[in-house]
Amino acid sequence: MPHVPQIRIPATYMRGGTSKGVFFRLDDLPEAARVPGAARDALLLRVIGSPDVYGKQIDGMGAATSSTSKAVIVAKSSRPEHDVDYLFGQVAIDKPFVDWSGNCGNLSSAVGSFAIASGLLDPERVPRDGVATVRIWQANIGKTIVAHVPVADGQVQETGDFELDGVTFPAAEVQLEFMDPAAEEEGAGGAMFPTGNLVDELEVPGVGTLKATMINAGIPTIFLNAEALGYTGTELQEAINGDPRALAMFETIRAHGALRMGLIAGIEDAAKRQHTPKVAFVAAPADYVASSGRQVASGDVDLLVRALSMGKLHHAMMGTAAVAIGTAAAIPGTLVNLAAGGGARTAVRFGHPSGTLRVGAEAVQVDGEWSVSKAIMSRSARVLMEGWVRVPGDSF
Repeated sequence: MPHVPQIRIPATYMRGGTSKGVFFRLDDLPEAARVPGAARDALLLRVIGSPDVYGKQIDGMGAATSSTSKAVIVAKSSRPEHDVDYLFGQVAIDKPFVDWSGNCGNLSSAVGSFAIASGLLDPERVPRDGVATVRIWQANIGKTIVAHVPVADGQVQETGDFELDGVTFPAAEVQLEFMDPAAEEEGAGGAMFPTGNLVDELEVPGVGTLKATMINAGIPTIFLNAEALGYTGTELQEAINGDPRALAMFETIRAHGALRMGLIAGIEDAAKRQHTPKVAFVAAPADYVASSGRQVASGDVDLLVRALSMGKLHHAMMGTAAVAIGTAAAIPGTLVNLAAGGGARTAVRFGHPSGTLRVGAEAVQVDGEWSVSKAIMSRSARVLMEGWVRVPGDSF
């Protein structure tokens, strides 16, 4: 019986922030997968190892968590004032589905490094020593990200002493600027607060009526008060992910919030949009022990935040959700701002399951409308492996 040979595709396996993913240059993909559509989705599913009925992604590059089931496609940009276009795919683990509806803030920190190492940046834009500024067009959501990538002896500097909670080893610091994070998406008619309110009463059948801040900044996010859900904000992953009722509750909240935000036309459409919106709950500072065993004191943070991604509590914090946190914290009256003590602020340090993270944002109100020029945070990134991924030739 004839067999189908495998094909190999140039790829790089990278960590960015607290996530990992497989990075491709657009021009290195098979021709059928260079454009959006079924072939591209099928290829990425096979690369990552989905759908996997066992939930392990053993036969692919994924590692069976939302933080590691990711793919990135990067190309030279034809847009003025941009160096590269960056497209992110969140690959479902147990379903044949790639969600293109949002960005990954963590992997954003690896895009600049990948672009430089892959020759996608004009050489004159890369200093011999210093910091390279990489202007990134985030194609999923139509936003600009500016990455400041350290360079030593003409090469990306990956090692260093910058520590990021949720990542075991230190590395070089990469500063990210998310420009106009709440700007309207191209053709989407979005707004920072889709309902027009800083706080809404969100009716969720079977759960109740919850106060919610629903914001579109970095990524569409629904913020709730931990106390209203019966939580303290100090929870670690097992407290949520080991509770099927809790997971079902959060998915119901997410679906009704997505409908209220205008992201979907009907509740049934939520299943087709797993990556967005995110659901998070907030609380005032409190002492807790992080997943690493480190004690986080209430005085170390301005507030506590726990967020869910792809149906599970995240082990740290999604980078895009951190942008939403920073933006909401800068606007007096949101649930995030109130949990942090209220008032005007340009930065917050929040506690998450793995530790703490600082994010800054500058918000201004003009004619009653809030806007944010940029949100800033630091991450790190490094190459884990480079070469080729292999997939059966009939995978797409």
